[in-house]
Amino acid sequence: MMRTAIVALTPAGMEQARRLASRMDDAELFGPAEQCRDGENAFTASLAEELPQLFAGSRALICIMASGIVVRLLAPHLRGKERDPAVVVVDEAGQFAISLLAGHLGGANALAREVAGILDGTPVITTATDVQGLPAWDEVARTSGLVVEPVVHIKLLNSALLRGERIALIDPMRRIAEHYASLPGITVCGTFLEAEDPSFAARVIVTHRLVDNIEDPVTLMLRPCDLVVGIGCNRDTSADEIEQAVSEVLQNHRLSRSSVRGLASIEEKRDERGLSEFAQRWRLPLDYHSAEALNGVRLASPPSEHALAAVGAQGVCEPAALLSAAPGQLLVKKQKLGNVTVAVAECHD
Repeated sequence: MMRTAIVALTPAGMEQARRLASRMDDAELFGPAEQCRDGENAFTASLAEELPQLFAGSRALICIMASGIVVRLLAPHLRGKERDPAVVVVDEAGQFAISLLAGHLGGANALAREVAGILDGTPVITTATDVQGLPAWDEVARTSGLVVEPVVHIKLLNSALLRGERIALIDPMRRIAEHYASLPGITVCGTFLEAEDPSFAARVIVTHRLVDNIEDPVTLMLRPCDLVVGIGCNRDTSADEIEQAVSEVLQNHRLSRSSVRGLASIEEKRDERGLSEFAQRWRLPLDYHSAEALNGVRLASPPSEHALAAVGAQGVCEPAALLSAAPGQLLVKKQKLGNVTVAVAECHD
């Protein structure tokens, strides 16, 4: 997926686009064929066809044109604030950079400021928390590498922040506490017990653990991506069986799938179709480690004679998870479910 697409329509707009492209990493410029120079991407269809395609295939979209054009062309293609890319609209004189869509989770507010800085223009930010100088929960989550759940609670928690209501922030590792500790109405708690005061109107919990009640009081979960799942499996195990085993282990140990940052196994499983399909299904990177590397890790569970005979390693899922999570610690020892073994390690980086 392209990082940033810059789209312009007029000669003046193309000049602004070139200024931006020369200062931004991984940015590509798109425009009408008659306006493009060598190395620039000329439209092969109408703007009505091109812009939605760029919207779907980019992490960020900078449109140097009238905002009305962008609104009308993209409106039918919006998918949700957790999925839409950042959209920033700039006038062809470079005077204003407007954060139009995905201001917080997509990073459009930050992008508008960056664009305005390059063009010596003015960023136009209209989100209420930014206007009031408050750290929006979804913006802090994005910059801190946290996954927001459920997305529908973002509005409720940001509204509570704006109203100055009492909010309990449960952040044992103090990943985001510094942003909120000095704000009136926010109480930073180290444990769930501290947050049981019924006077709290809402809660924000930073954890990879599952929480049962997120409605009373309304709760926003911020998930650190700090878990690695180690997987061993017999030959020709299906992706469905692997997925079922991993899901069951996570559920049984009250761990969120959203916190899983990657998968790990042994090099001998590189051609295991079911394992590769599962990684693609969950959109996670899959690390492979040599038997020698796995044998260098101290196991929490007894060595496996089956694994030693089959792939030359005393164990697969535990040491693989630990190697990919390093520095880290084992949270879930080897669990055997049918043809699959699963272990979970927590990263400490």
